[in-house]
Formats: sequence, C-alpha cells, structure tokens
Amino acid sequence: MKHIFSVTQINSYIHRIFESDYALKKIYLKGEVSNCKYHSSGHIYFTLKDEKSTLRCVMFSSDRFKGLAFHLEDGQLIEACGNISVYEQAGTYQLYVRKIELAGAGELYVRYERLKQELAEKGYFDFERKKLLPAYPEKIGIVTALTGAAIEDIRSIARRRNQTVQLYLYPAKVQGEGASAEIARGIRYFDKAGVDIIIIGRGGGSIEDLWAFNEMPVADAIYEADTPIISGTGHEVDMTIADYCADVRAATPSAACELAIPDMQSIFTKLSNYREALDMQAEQRCAQLRQQMILLQRQLEAGRPDRKLLKHKLLYERLENRLSQAIKEKYRSRQQMFSRYVDQLSGLAPTNRLKGGYAFAQTKDGRPVASIEQLEKEVPFFLTFSDGEAEVIPVHLKKNKK
Repeated sequence: MKHIFSVTQINSYIHRIFESDYALKKIYLKGEVSNCKYHSSGHIYFTLKDEKSTLRCVMFSSDRFKGLAFHLEDGQLIEACGNISVYEQAGTYQLYVRKIELAGAGELYVRYERLKQELAEKGYFDFERKKLLPAYPEKIGIVTALTGAAIEDIRSIARRRNQTVQLYLYPAKVQGEGASAEIARGIRYFDKAGVDIIIIGRGGGSIEDLWAFNEMPVADAIYEADTPIISGTGHEVDMTIADYCADVRAATPSAACELAIPDMQSIFTKLSNYREALDMQAEQRCAQLRQQMILLQRQLEAGRPDRKLLKHKLLYERLENRLSQAIKEKYRSRQQMFSRYVDQLSGLAPTNRLKGGYAFAQTKDGRPVASIEQLEKEVPFFLTFSDGEAEVIPVHLKKNKK
C-alpha cells in the first residue's frame, strides 16, 4: 500500500535534512551580487551568482548592522558567510547571510572611493587649479614602463606629428609593489628638469593592474607639480585617481601624446589655407581701395581750388555779359519809352497848343481862367500866346446861355 505525503511534510523533511548537515551551518561563498533589494523592514534580498549557477540569499536586519560595513549593490564581488536552509513555505533553499565582505577588486573599489572622496574634499580635483597645456611644447617627459606598447605608441605618434619635439623617458614600474613610489619620483624629476609637459600612464588593465595610479604618492606628486600633467592610463570605463588629479585626462597614452603634441602637418595645411584666404581677401580689398582711390581722385580733381576758381570766373564772365546786355537792353527800352512819354507829354502841354492860334488865360495870381465867372470888369487878367503875353482889361462880360 502506497503512502502519500503532503507538500508541507516533504518541505519540512527536507528542512530537517538541511538543518542536520553540519557543513551547511557555517559556510563561506564567493560570488557576484545581482537583483539586490533593500526591503522596508531592513532585510536585504539578493542573488549570488558565478559563471554557471545562482543562489538566493537573504540578510536580516539584525545581522545587517553587525555584518555589513558598506552599501551592497549589483555587480559587487563579495564573500558571504552564513548557513543554507530551506524556506518551507516556498519550498526553496537559500543562504541566510550573517556577514558580507568585499572580495578582491571589490575591496579595492571601496578603497578607491574612499581616497577619491578624501582628495576631492582637499581640493586635489578642483578645476581652478588645472594648468593649461602649452600650445607648442619642445620637451615632454614620459613616466611609464621602459618596455611595452605605451612608449612605442608615443614615439610613433610624436614622430608623425612633430619630429622636433624632444621626448624624455623616466622608466618606472606601473604595476605591482613600489610602482606608485616610482611613478611619483618620475613626476618630481621631470617637474624639476624643466620639461613643458609630463605624460604618465600605461596600457589598460583591471583595477588591480592600474592600482599604482590610485595611490596617495602619485596623487601628491601630481598635486604639487608646477608642470602640466596628462594622465593616460588606457582605461576608458573608469578613471583612476591620477586621472582626476591630472590637468588633462586622456583615454590612452597614445591619446595623451596627441593632446600634448600638435599635428604640424595639419597646422601647415591650415596655415596654407589661411594664407590663400588672406591673399584673396587682400586682393579683393586692394581692388576696393583702388576703386575708392579713383573715385577720390575724381572728387579731388573736381574740388581743386584753381579749377573751381576758373569755373566761377567763367560763370562770372557769362553773368557779367548777360548783366551788361540786360542793362543795355533795359536802358534802351527805357529810353525809347521815355521818348514816347516826352512826345506824348509835349503833345498834351498847353503851350504846345498855343502855336495853333490858341491863348492861355491866367488870373493875376497865376490861376488858370477856365470860366467867364472868374473875370470881373475892369479887373485885368493875362493872356499867354506862343510868342508872348498880354495884360487884358475886360470892359464887357457876357455869359453864354445854356
């Protein structure tokens, strides 16, 4: 006869098996964090994974404050200590974590973030203290490994861009114990040697490979240097402490060389283009000025005093002739008019009519006698003839009847 179990019974049975296994009571696991979630209760739920498998994990709030000294995030590589047991309600097993520490690069990352924050507060990264690169350096000091692709790439780029630039190498370890001290000595050496630019760097690598550029001796040497420094560590994703401290950051040593050394061929080509453009503009400007000069010469010729004087003299002579002619014409016209008026006046003069047998009568006091009523008997008046005068005494007066 078969025996049928409930789901609860099976989950409970499996739970007892897990609890009785001594190896699962305290176990250390290493893996990458994913699906990390902070619950409002204070518990942390996440998954540990490696290349092939995943394991669900939980860290209760009571263990979190004693066993976790940093903020847990996805992507961190950690070492977790706890026990594996079954969660009966869901029928799943998981790691109940009591302590978490960063493993390998994760620990370095925490040290990196701590040092970066410290140096930022001290002003090591301030933009105001960054020095400008000289436009045309003559001497460049390079702090990197004696052998390797970095120095060869820099030499090749320097020959191509400007063969007159002198390169000086300070061979230094760029990885491993004592590397940061050698890099710092190289920076201080070139800072006193009087080079125009210092390049520090190496090819890319993991955070462990680049760690020498994340240490305090290198940061201090860069901060204290008076010479502009380019950092090219060949690590595009994350920046090193040296990248933050340096005056200029380059993605690679080759890029650092390109930033430091101007491409002379490109500059010569640009200058040639500028010269052609300048020649064309100068020619156009000269043509404009020639046109303006011709116009000004014409205006100057037209405004010469002697020419103006001659012009006004000719005008004056023409006006004088016209005025003289007008005066003569006017005089002649007035003279003719005067003669007509004289003739007319002469014809109207009383004495002129006396020649025809007429006489002109006037009283003794010289008033014209126009009516017989002005005369009195025995009172003399005068008659004027064309050739003389006569005093007349009227003896008889007769007025005409109307």
